Amino acid sequence: MSNKNPLYLIKQLNENTEVWWDSSPLIYDSWVNEFIGRLNPNERDKFRGWLKELISKDDPKNSFFDGCTTNPPLTKQVLDLNRQYWTNWIEEKNLNCKCLTYKDLSWDLYSEIVKRGAEVFTPKFISSKFKLGYISGQVDPRQLTNTREMVREAIELNYLSQNVMIKMPGTKEGIFGIQILTSLGIPTNATLVFSVPQILAVAEAVKNGLEVARKNNVDLSKWRSVITMMLGRFEDSKAFEESARKVGVTLNEELKRWAGIAIFKKAYNLLKEGNYESKLLAASMRVGPKEDGKTRIWHIEKLVGGDVVLTIFPNVIEAFMVSYQNERINSSIDEEVPLEAMKKLEKIPYFMQAYEEEGIRCEDFISYPPTIETASSFSSAMDDIENLVKTTIRTNNQ
Repeated sequence: MSNKNPLYLIKQLNENTEVWWDSSPLIYDSWVNEFIGRLNPNERDKFRGWLKELISKDDPKNSFFDGCTTNPPLTKQVLDLNRQYWTNWIEEKNLNCKCLTYKDLSWDLYSEIVKRGAEVFTPKFISSKFKLGYISGQVDPRQLTNTREMVREAIELNYLSQNVMIKMPGTKEGIFGIQILTSLGIPTNATLVFSVPQILAVAEAVKNGLEVARKNNVDLSKWRSVITMMLGRFEDSKAFEESARKVGVTLNEELKRWAGIAIFKKAYNLLKEGNYESKLLAASMRVGPKEDGKTRIWHIEKLVGGDVVLTIFPNVIEAFMVSYQNERINSSIDEEVPLEAMKKLEKIPYFMQAYEEEGIRCEDFISYPPTIETASSFSSAMDDIENLVKTTIRTNNQ
């Protein structure tokens, strides 16, 4: 094969496959420079050309990436990358709006980063007639059970820019919030989702919301629904290891990867069979496993060829570009998980809860181990953002 960017092969297998950037667009240039700097000098020009096309400044409406996912930890990366700039922003905002509490100011800071990220994808949003170019902005992860507050924040975030798709949690209250937002024509991305029961619950909520929206003649031209399966966070949960150990199953890297892939494939087929209007999104990707000493990325390789969204971390993009040069990639979304792997996985209660259609009750979504672990990580990032604002204000007032 030629020196063509291997990421392009993903879209060639299915015109409906979307590839998104799984980080804030505001860190893109910094990541490119770091990545190029780590490469062999003989390869830098080739990779620089490939990277220039992914988020194009010269022709933004034709950038390779079709959208973007962010969350509080990824938003915090923007602050960490250019701390002095954002400290100055906080000081100026506080000076001009002294009536704001540090919590209000923290939300304004978070929203500003989401808004600037949305601007990067606005040309694609407009040129695609509102089908692509969305950026996912997440409501406060510390509000997992407060539907009213999550919906209020969602409306605020979407008001920043119409291509801000709202990340709502896959808790009972968050899913109800998705139904409400759908009825208002606001695009949503269900996050903190790890199981078939959650995916189906979200799809049903969206279906119900659309019925209300259409009955009331709500404008749905800027509406979309995606449901995020957080592959790596499901597979990496300590509860998975413990559950496997109790039934005598050894979890190696291959088996862990097959677990997330199996859930994604089953959910994908169920959404198709049910004619749901939500699109399944693969996120939280991991590099691995290795085959014959060569790095593979099964979270991409085993899911290509479908009407899906693949949102990819920067480190995974690096590994994919390097490892899959000069290779042919075949459609694999309809391939079954190997029987030997499924036999082992079906012994593990943690996996079967997520795999069976009624494995988890809606009210128990919030207590599923990867939900607790991921929500804690996201909440900690929001706490850090608030602490930065609080410290800046305190220092500035001394």
